[in-house]
Amino acid sequence: MMSNRGKFAGSVAVVALLAGGAYLAQSRDADAVVPDGVLSVSLAQDAPAAAIPSNPDRDVFFGQTHNHTSWSMDAFTIGNTLTGPAEAYQFAMGMPIKHPGGYEVKLNKPLDFQGVTDHSEYLGMIRLANDPTSPVSKLPIADKLKASSPEQAMQVFKYLVSFIATNKPIPGLADPALTKSVWDEYVAISEKYNQPGKFTAFVSYEWTSAPGYQNMHRNIFFRDSKHLPQVPFTSMDSDKAEDLWAWMDGQRKSGTDLLAISHNGNLSNGLMFPVSTDGKGKPLTPAWAQERLNNEPLTEIHQLKGTSETTPELSPNDEFADYELMNFMIGLDNSYSNPHGSFVREAYQHGLAMQASRGYNPYKFGMVGAGDSHNTVTAYTQSNYFGGHAFLDGSPKARLAGTVEAGMDIVKLSTSGLAGVWAEQNTRESIFDAMRRKEVYGTSGVRIKVRMFGGWNYPATVFGQRDWVKVGYRNGVPMGGDLRPRKGGAPSFLVWALKDPDDGNLDRIQIVKGWTKDTKLYEKVYDVAWAGDRRPDPRTGKVPAIRSTVDIKNASYTNTEGAVELKKVWRDPDFDPSLHAFYYVRVLQIPTPRWSTYDAKALGVAPPKGVSPTVQERAWGSPIWYTPTTAQARLQKNGVRIAANVDPRPKAKAKPANRGLLTLATGS
Repeated sequence: MMSNRGKFAGSVAVVALLAGGAYLAQSRDADAVVPDGVLSVSLAQDAPAAAIPSNPDRDVFFGQTHNHTSWSMDAFTIGNTLTGPAEAYQFAMGMPIKHPGGYEVKLNKPLDFQGVTDHSEYLGMIRLANDPTSPVSKLPIADKLKASSPEQAMQVFKYLVSFIATNKPIPGLADPALTKSVWDEYVAISEKYNQPGKFTAFVSYEWTSAPGYQNMHRNIFFRDSKHLPQVPFTSMDSDKAEDLWAWMDGQRKSGTDLLAISHNGNLSNGLMFPVSTDGKGKPLTPAWAQERLNNEPLTEIHQLKGTSETTPELSPNDEFADYELMNFMIGLDNSYSNPHGSFVREAYQHGLAMQASRGYNPYKFGMVGAGDSHNTVTAYTQSNYFGGHAFLDGSPKARLAGTVEAGMDIVKLSTSGLAGVWAEQNTRESIFDAMRRKEVYGTSGVRIKVRMFGGWNYPATVFGQRDWVKVGYRNGVPMGGDLRPRKGGAPSFLVWALKDPDDGNLDRIQIVKGWTKDTKLYEKVYDVAWAGDRRPDPRTGKVPAIRSTVDIKNASYTNTEGAVELKKVWRDPDFDPSLHAFYYVRVLQIPTPRWSTYDAKALGVAPPKGVSPTVQERAWGSPIWYTPTTAQARLQKNGVRIAANVDPRPKAKAKPANRGLLTLATGS
């Protein structure tokens, strides 16, 4: 992705546009006009299935599953007023597009797929109320939604949030016919840009539930466009995930296949992954667990507002647990989100304990990376970062100003993640099916290729075979799969990673294992493949840190360290066949400068305090789960106790609550 850092005008370029009266927007989405200076693109209709390239061993496709345009009410009110879903697809396809700050940005190479996920709540309405050519601008309610300055825009935003927070419809905007007309246009744009075999444009949107400012958002993806709903299900219909799932079940009965991707568990204050009661305060049941499994096969592991894998509080022996963390509740300054019930690794652990003690595991989900940019365009690389929130972080000066907005410490915002999907074809159906079976992984924005298979009899020499991928499928399961028990021996895993050709070399491949035993949760991180001739510590097994080549002052690095490719057949040395376990792969790059270090260099100032000047970008694979047949006999039937939910109300910053009744043990 490329941006021109020399063309930033002032601290927030878009403010000048707003003050000049350009805040009123006339959308180009209805006709999907290609921006000036962009070569037109031939948008093909559905290609014959036989003509679409297909690989039975599957290829990796990189894409975006979380992106906002001017059609989202919050994006419009912070200054993204001129670009919509059409431009989002154009950007993903490699075309140069205008950032809300007025400068041009472009991907260095196109994505394979994109899901535009504008908020379903009042989809497109703020844009239309501010468009003098739209009938919506003539409605009486439109006067309360119009803004000609950033200050007025913020008042509009607060007005809208007051209705959404109480689940009350805004008078004059709840007309189903009006909602349907906007939804139909939204769907038509994705249809226009969908090119089977070349570029996949999903029909998708975001359900925006945030009870008490606690994030419970989900992005909804449809497998195809043949039987879409008349209008999307919104948080005004219900802010309970259980009601969303019930609606999704109804859609399937009518012939519409769809799935949900949860995001920002790290900001949910413990609500995203409950262990005792559901969103309605009822005890968790096997039926609840099955509903979650049916409807939410995936979660975001990384996005602009932080990483949701784990934290040093939850994983004190994981030396890489502190990657790009944020901890607040959206919309509340000086707020604190309890980590328990908010992070993915702990959810996987709790799922094992629930399986052992209760007979069900609601947390067998896969992982993807995504963005949540509200700019229409999305920044993936540290060296060409342009923020994700219009005038709030659209320039180096604005990003390094130390601003906290709606709870967000701007300098702690991250680059967008990416989803890597192993699918036979670049089509909606094939990519959706890969998501459904969880053969996917997330990255911090880099395009590392990662594969993992788990089985019982992989030979140590398998990577010497040309068809090792076929061996992986034939003798085991890929990431996202279930490894069935077998008498004798420990499972082995094929792990393989290939660096992003445009970014840093690889440092190491790790396997993260979690298991439960005797009322405790355990985890251990194994270094299984690494660059160079480093030797693991004989006591801990940890591989020493790779040498950093980063020059912080000049915001540069070299690829003189690290490896282009890493691979390994790894057998679990601590395997106990009687215990539930999960395994997932984590791949780390060598250290490179963080975006804030590049910004500091551009401004001629020292890198900001409070964030690391370097990062080790990475990828996280969806787990492989092992389920024994003898676990209930080995673990006392009621011996594993699950910690009760913490108080979900917003609270001042404090030390995390203790682990509760289910204690934690970590491997070294």
